[in-house]
Amino acid sequence: MGKVANDRPEDGAVLPEGVGEHLSVTGQPPPLSVARMLSLPAFSGAAVLAGGSGLDRTVRSANVMEVPDIAAWARPGALLLTTGYPLRSAPDRLPALVADLDDRGVSALVVKLHRYLEALPAPMLAEADRRGLPLVLVPDDLGFDAVLTQVFTSLVDERVPLLERSEQVHRGLVDVVVSGGGLADVVAAVSRLFGGVAMVTTTDGRVRAEAGDGALREALRDTSVFHHSGRFRTEVSGPGVHALDAVPGSHAVVAVTGQGIDQGRLVLFHPDRALTDVDLAVLERAAAVAAICLSTEVAVTAVESKYRGDFLRDVLAGRAGDEHEVRAHAATLGWDLERPAVVVVAALETRDAPPLSRGYRGPLELERFAAAWTTVVGADDPAAPVVGFAAEVVALLPVGDGDPPAVVARTVQSVRGDGGGGRRPFAAGVSRVAETVAALPAAYEQARRALAVGRRQQRTGAVVHFDDLGVFRLLSLIEDDGELAAFADQTLGELALETAEADTMRRTLRVLLDTNLNVAETARTLHFHYNTLRYRIAKLERVVGPFTSDANLRLDLALALRIVAMRAL
Repeated sequence: MGKVANDRPEDGAVLPEGVGEHLSVTGQPPPLSVARMLSLPAFSGAAVLAGGSGLDRTVRSANVMEVPDIAAWARPGALLLTTGYPLRSAPDRLPALVADLDDRGVSALVVKLHRYLEALPAPMLAEADRRGLPLVLVPDDLGFDAVLTQVFTSLVDERVPLLERSEQVHRGLVDVVVSGGGLADVVAAVSRLFGGVAMVTTTDGRVRAEAGDGALREALRDTSVFHHSGRFRTEVSGPGVHALDAVPGSHAVVAVTGQGIDQGRLVLFHPDRALTDVDLAVLERAAAVAAICLSTEVAVTAVESKYRGDFLRDVLAGRAGDEHEVRAHAATLGWDLERPAVVVVAALETRDAPPLSRGYRGPLELERFAAAWTTVVGADDPAAPVVGFAAEVVALLPVGDGDPPAVVARTVQSVRGDGGGGRRPFAAGVSRVAETVAALPAAYEQARRALAVGRRQQRTGAVVHFDDLGVFRLLSLIEDDGELAAFADQTLGELALETAEADTMRRTLRVLLDTNLNVAETARTLHFHYNTLRYRIAKLERVVGPFTSDANLRLDLALALRIVAMRAL
């Protein structure tokens, strides 16, 4: 790949001298394979009895097999050595042992014969050939201590350059951050180090920063690891190294974690070679630096968001000053309040929500929800205000000459994504169009009312517009809450009480009114017997009056029931 120390990342931060010098394609020591292991002096005179197709398996450790059920404790990449003592008692079980060792990822089985076992049975050799698990015969006079010493020495010699390179890369990337670089600079440095496309995404795959060959980046967007929305599909490629059909070369994914919080993914695509565990280890060090950048961005954003949130809260409460002052101050924050807009209030759902990702709790959950809205709205209109409050996100979406419901629907769909990234479901309320700054407080209350009504109606993920509230819209305009409550209490009588029995009777009355007093339909809806419902109707008329024959009373009851529903919001 050549030396990249004096190259400048795209954003202008200089990569420290020496970083990437040892990360060329050919500069990485090959892992210790079974074939390389057999070239060690300790294996002089050794012979491969079976499983020769697996000589490229990687050796990561070595151990002595002392019990026949060793497979339960074997680790992937382990080299097992045995004198044949644990194999002697059950030769018919040896093919199954080979299968178990292969399933556990054992790299090879080294056997010393003649003292406890004269020969390995043919079925065992056949199974080893079938699975490509090398069975190696060593001379009788070979000491296992010599084998273990030379294998461990080779493993250490292999790891030392890796550790040195990882440490050098880590120091270099930290220097990028210390010298004022940000996430984009770190991603650019990683791309230059490996010669591929690098990116940092959110936990559900929304790209936050990327660098590398532009043509390759565009080509990758059409592969199976990206959704058509541009989201990297973290549910398809989890942490590790991957080589997938129709995806050029290979790619590696590393979790970006900091302070016990899963902050995202560092992804590297290399079009020309297979990435290795060595690359993965170096990327893990780079991910630690990326976590520092993300934590710093979160801290800075939190301070900025507080000032933005305080100002917008004052605007929506009508106490931020006159319209000229509000617009001028909004402009200093990068917001344009000169345009007609709808207020959208969005809140996370708690029912039927998917499990939270690791470290994703409490305020962080709302922060990520607010960040999703900020990213989507900002990409479409950077001057549109978006702020996360204590339990909701508020966005002022400019509508211009467009259709307000269409503008809202497009934005909500983008925030929700394609459904494969693990995002939490949410509901939203939408106001009428606010033509002026002075109309924003009323619009905010309209949006909150629409959200509350939608949730009350058990409409999971609903997007409710204030103009669609029907009679709730009229009732919400009555400022005297006491008068509304008195009307409901007087009309409903005992049914207005907050008891389980009153709630059940109110539901029965509501369904009767909704079905236009269709007793059969109401019985089916409530799962009542017909006679049971007739009894309840008689009881309801004793409490509220002859509603089955008085149309005006039915209207009063319908309004009273909706007032009770509003009081519960």
